[in-house]
Amino acid sequence: MQVESAQLHLPGFDDPSPVEICLQVFRAVRPRTPVPDCAVEFCRFANANSFIRAHNNRLEFRISDALESAPPAILESLAYILICKLYRKPVPPEQRERYNLYLNQHDVRRNLHLLRQTRGRKHISGPKGEHYNLEAIFNSLNSRFFDGMLAQPALGWSRQASRTILGHFDPSHNAIVISKLLDKPNAPPIAVEYVMYHEMLHVRYPVEAKGSRRRIHPKEFREAEKLYPELKEAKAALDKLCGVARRDELW
Repeated sequence: MQVESAQLHLPGFDDPSPVEICLQVFRAVRPRTPVPDCAVEFCRFANANSFIRAHNNRLEFRISDALESAPPAILESLAYILICKLYRKPVPPEQRERYNLYLNQHDVRRNLHLLRQTRGRKHISGPKGEHYNLEAIFNSLNSRFFDGMLAQPALGWSRQASRTILGHFDPSHNAIVISKLLDKPNAPPIAVEYVMYHEMLHVRYPVEAKGSRRRIHPKEFREAEKLYPELKEAKAALDKLCGVARRDELW
């Protein structure tokens, strides 16, 4: 962990320090505001998440140590994202584009994947719920739609009965987690089965990274999802169960 704290001063060399970068961005975003003190801390996070807060005329940045060796231009883009978010200003599109493009590079994605594996924690309850057994559902779908060839990841129920995130596949821990909301007497089998099928497609068709964009549901994914014979009925059952319109992008 590295902690750097300083007031703004002009660098005498090409590569400014993280503190200098953050304060230069602050001057660009808020040119009429007195320059505060600044502290930058690189932390052992399990992902690329970074945070900012303003406290006692001091800006405090907590940045993932996965970005400690990133080029100054990337730290500049991150500073724009964090500072603009703090002061509720629009992030310059070119800064967001540059930062996302960096995160989508193959070697960076690989390193972040390893961080999530080694530092992240995944609490898996196990496949057997009160009303449904996820392993039995997985095996049935695997036989019907994947010729039994899809390797089974860890399966479990979420801790909370989420109505928005009905399920997710975590590739770093190779786990499918289904919302506890679906392990209820009023959850029809078709709803549970379809959510599992959706997450199995995420196993079969991983997220695609192209440039600065990430395609969570690539073309092959969407085409395979249409093969589910009761797709319309399953989505209607989920809408009724959740009491809100589902958002497929969330899961």
